[in-house]
Order: sequence, then C-alpha cells, then structure tokens
Amino acid sequence: MPSTTRITVTLPSDQVAELRKLTDNVSGYVAEAVARQIRHQLLGNDLRRHEEEHGHFSDEELAEARAKILGASDSTKNADAA
Repeated sequence: MPSTTRITVTLPSDQVAELRKLTDNVSGYVAEAVARQIRHQLLGNDLRRHEEEHGHFSDEELAEARAKILGASDSTKNADAA
C-alpha cells in the first residue's frame, strides 16, 4: 500500500454534501480525482512538448487519437467524411 499523508482541504459545503451522497470514502474519492487531474496535466505537458518539437498534430492524427481513446471504430472516420 502506498504511503499516505494526512492533509486538510477546505471545500464548499455543498460539494462536501454531494461527495457524501456519492461515497462513504471521501478520501479515496478525492485521491482518485487528484490522480486523474495529475495524469491529465502531465499528458497535456507531454503533448505541448511534442508539438513544440514536431509541429501541430494533423486533423488525421487527432482523429486517430480520439478513436483510440474513445474506442471508436473506423466507421467513425467514414461518418465524418460523409
């Protein structure tokens, strides 16, 4: 199990109320949300660095990436072309 550090976080009361409706494990829920945000920011940094070195992604490259991320089939490309 990874080590943990206890911190205090202040959130709006309405958000805390909604969190408690969603989960009994608020710490786990928040930890997963933070991990997801960190991955998102790291990926964004990597993509920016790639574009700085190699130029902007083409529409075709972006469509292929979206298809992989969303699990879309090749039929999505054909639908976009129609």
